Amino acid sequence: MSDAESIERLRRIGWRGDTLPGEGRRLARVVAQHRAGYELHDGETLFGAQPDGRFLKRGIDPGERPAVGDFVEVADGTPPHIVSVSPRRTVLSRAAAGERYERQIIATNIDYVMVLTGLDGDFNPARIERYLSLTEDSGAQPVVLLSKLDTRDDAQEQIDALRARLPDSTPIHPLNSKDPASVALLAQYLKPGDSAVLVGSSGAGKSTLTNTLLGADRMATAAVRTHDSRGRHTTTHRALLQLPSGGCLIDTPGMRELKLTGEENLDLFADIEVLAEACRFADCGHGSEPGCAIQVALDTGELTPERWRNYLKLHDEREEQAATLEARLRRQRGGRPIERPHGHRGQRDRD
Repeated sequence: MSDAESIERLRRIGWRGDTLPGEGRRLARVVAQHRAGYELHDGETLFGAQPDGRFLKRGIDPGERPAVGDFVEVADGTPPHIVSVSPRRTVLSRAAAGERYERQIIATNIDYVMVLTGLDGDFNPARIERYLSLTEDSGAQPVVLLSKLDTRDDAQEQIDALRARLPDSTPIHPLNSKDPASVALLAQYLKPGDSAVLVGSSGAGKSTLTNTLLGADRMATAAVRTHDSRGRHTTTHRALLQLPSGGCLIDTPGMRELKLTGEENLDLFADIEVLAEACRFADCGHGSEPGCAIQVALDTGELTPERWRNYLKLHDEREEQAATLEARLRRQRGGRPIERPHGHRGQRDRD
């Protein structure tokens, strides 16, 4: 097979480069990770591989290890071995659960982050804002999907309320995940060579939507609990799937904890920060101070109390995580002062 044919084959699974490894090595994409190793796809064949020993060293930054969505260089052998990870054009990550700061990669080399929420008891605008805040620094475009449209007669009221909280540039698509005609509108995000990651809580209907996009029941599904619309973790690991449309979809397990990394800009709340800049005093605490633009906006209904509280919660968490990250980086650099990580602006200074 010629290099041109190999590159074209790889483009079908999202490769954007123009060069290939030398003799004895090949390029492939990570489609799944298991305890026993990785599953890779080279655009034609699915095969297993082991990571090179350097990826297994204790103390290595987890972000340096291969992750689902990565394009990796593989050395031939029995079994094949992953020897390097190609530069990532986009990365979606979160801070891992626990007290020790550690970043966990959710997916790489993606064009879209599809945030799926049910219009039943799972519906939570504050959680959607948290997902979108994590997406901001990924390089991928967020798309909000509202599933279980067929279960609500008053869905439009929920949709309108969410639309008022999110930027106009963020697409919102209500749909019935079981109906291929309803799901067809997602084809615009899943064209040949495009990659998307599907995220959301357990019970939102990720596996149901994935099966509809695949045109086959390949992902296990289960009923949700009636009292809170939560489901069991039917998807147990991240996996990249090739769709009939030509695009690639990374399905993920439900995430119960979504910790910010500390590098978010919170551009989702840019309107609130603009309001804060209009306060009479630069150090306004947005309480009873005279000339507080935030309080005026709350009184007039321009800003809802729910959105203001969620902004404060995410802002404080972002600042706490940023301080933890900065301290960690300073220790790694022997106590030398460092600049804030790229993309992080912290609270906007007005003085």
